Amino acid sequence: MLTAQWIRISIDSTDSSNTELDQMPRYALLRHTGAPDDPSGCHYDLLLEDGDACRTWRLPMIPRNDSSPQHATPLPAHRLIWLMPRSAAVSGGRGWAERIASGTWQGSLPEGDNTALRITLETGPLQGTLEISSQECRLHPTKKDCDVATANKLS
Repeated sequence: MLTAQWIRISIDSTDSSNTELDQMPRYALLRHTGAPDDPSGCHYDLLLEDGDACRTWRLPMIPRNDSSPQHATPLPAHRLIWLMPRSAAVSGGRGWAERIASGTWQGSLPEGDNTALRITLETGPLQGTLEISSQECRLHPTKKDCDVATANKLS
């Protein structure tokens, strides 16, 4: 599996057709275990690159296209280092986190952390329209994904 970070490093910078991909903000999904404030023992942190930090939400499950909405708890900003492939102890004895998915996203993040957002996860294993509002998260297939699924059913 190619990750967005691998693509960023390996693309020839003289190829202008890759400039747009290289400038797209990144996302990551971390599996976080052993957090003392998590009675389930395991949750997922969804990180969206936003300047010099990542906006972050705690999710009980991995987002799936067209699944039921799930609770999304806003968390303090995370460091950009978590966008890189890594598995490490979380500071302050707050468990262990491992990046399990990553890619790039497109759209605009609202000014406030509690304001509804709607972006498109463009690359990586999670793809589609991501909506987070009223502490609920949902991933929908994009129109392009729907068109491909319809074409596959017809053939």
